[in-house]
Amino acid sequence: MNRTSRTSRTIASALVAGGLVLGLGACSAVADEAAKQVEKEVNEQYEVTYEITGKGIDSIDYHTDGGDATTPKIESVKKPALPWKKTVKLRGLLPPGVLPVAVDPAGVEMSCKITYKGKVIQEQTAKGMAAATGCIAVSPVAG
Repeated sequence: MNRTSRTSRTIASALVAGGLVLGLGACSAVADEAAKQVEKEVNEQYEVTYEITGKGIDSIDYHTDGGDATTPKIESVKKPALPWKKTVKLRGLLPPGVLPVAVDPAGVEMSCKITYKGKVIQEQTAKGMAAATGCIAVSPVAG
């Protein structure tokens, strides 16, 4: 009876060890796939179109290619003719963003829109001080 008990424990231990090896292998495969997805999202390039309409806007700041999600490259247009429209290429998790700037926000009226593949992903309309918000969207490739 003692011998049968040892054999049973040995078989049970072998099964547990085998299960752990298979389980850890599956976790490794999931981690590898997740790493590939993150790398794809970080490097994938996408295109958005910014649009600004309104009055009283002195400049427009917008995210453009270069930089990253935490420190985007920002370009400016001084004294823009309105309506204003610009298509830019961005990369990875960098959020598309456009901000109209006014020296005297009291008379400002603005609408901003960010479009990706023909679909509006962010839109705002505001007057006065509220116009300082602009439009910032989540990267469309962060999915």
